[in-house]
Amino acid sequence: MLSVSFIGILLRFILGGTAVAVASLIAKRVGGVFGGIFAAFPVVFLAALLTIRWDHSGYDLIRQSIVLSQGALIGMAINIVCALAAGVLVARQGWKRGLTLSVLGWFLVSFSISYMVFIV
Repeated sequence: MLSVSFIGILLRFILGGTAVAVASLIAKRVGGVFGGIFAAFPVVFLAALLTIRWDHSGYDLIRQSIVLSQGALIGMAINIVCALAAGVLVARQGWKRGLTLSVLGWFLVSFSISYMVFIV
């Protein structure tokens, strides 16, 4: 069973919330494209990298950093596909249905890849 320290959870919460707030402010002041760029900032990945230090040390810390980074590459690729799908689906289906379908697609692809990597 994996465990995460309280400080790790708190740091992820603070950094993630700050990134969302900043992206929203940028989108409101400069425009949606720039807000979207900042919304894609990998702050959750950075917070996870910072916080594994509290949970691991030595060779295990290096190994966990590598595993986290490999997973982040896969996750970021899936996020790119989801963002492209959202752009197309929102234009064709409306924002509610388009976002719902793109997030559902993200979930299915992410779950399928996780299943293949961790179960098989």
